Amino acid sequence: MSPRCPMQDEELFWEQTEKAKNASPSEPRLLDMSRRSFIQTAAAAGGATLLSAPQVALAQQQLAASEGRPQKLQTKLTVNDKSYTLALDSRTSLLDTLRDQLGLTGSKKGCDHGQCGACTVLVNGKRINSCLSLGVSHEGDEIRTIEGLANGETLHPVQASFLEHDGYQCGYCTPGQICSAVALIDEARAGDLSIASPSFGPGEVVLTKDEIRERMSGNICRCGAYPNIVAAVEWAARKQA
Repeated sequence: MSPRCPMQDEELFWEQTEKAKNASPSEPRLLDMSRRSFIQTAAAAGGATLLSAPQVALAQQQLAASEGRPQKLQTKLTVNDKSYTLALDSRTSLLDTLRDQLGLTGSKKGCDHGQCGACTVLVNGKRINSCLSLGVSHEGDEIRTIEGLANGETLHPVQASFLEHDGYQCGYCTPGQICSAVALIDEARAGDLSIASPSFGPGEVVLTKDEIRERMSGNICRCGAYPNIVAAVEWAARKQA
């Protein structure tokens, strides 16, 4: 067989390219093959036999990451004394995890920027803005939401105090307000100081109205129920003393 000349190869290349451009939508087009399709086709043709199952899974995960697709991570969360195993998008906030994955809608999405406090929950006894924290980062933590404060039919003292003193109006911010109040009472007992604390000595901090206002300043009430909220926190702190 006589060797092909370079000119024949070039003509064949342009002929195939033109055919690919003019192919009907129902016909497969080589030029439309994506990087993913090529890798999958190559693996099916024989490359997959050279890789173990974990290696294939790792390659697919790396490919998904390189293409900007979300990765699902197996995450174990403990919420209100119950354990959950979830496949979480690594970018999902704790707030969205609680609301969308677990159906715990008491925690509210207000600003989604950590500025209003409506999403406040307790993690290991400390209050955090759940909209600013990733769900996958809380594996092994003890998470408590507004739904987990009451003991059966018996309300938490802070919940009962908010009812007694009308510490709410529309109620949208109330779950975050209550969770924040529960934490600040514990903080004061532990001697944690704020900018409003009158002294820097050791011991329990007295929760005056100014102290409560300062410590609750991260929780916004657009209805303006602040006087009643302060009264509710003050009463609950005295009751738990």
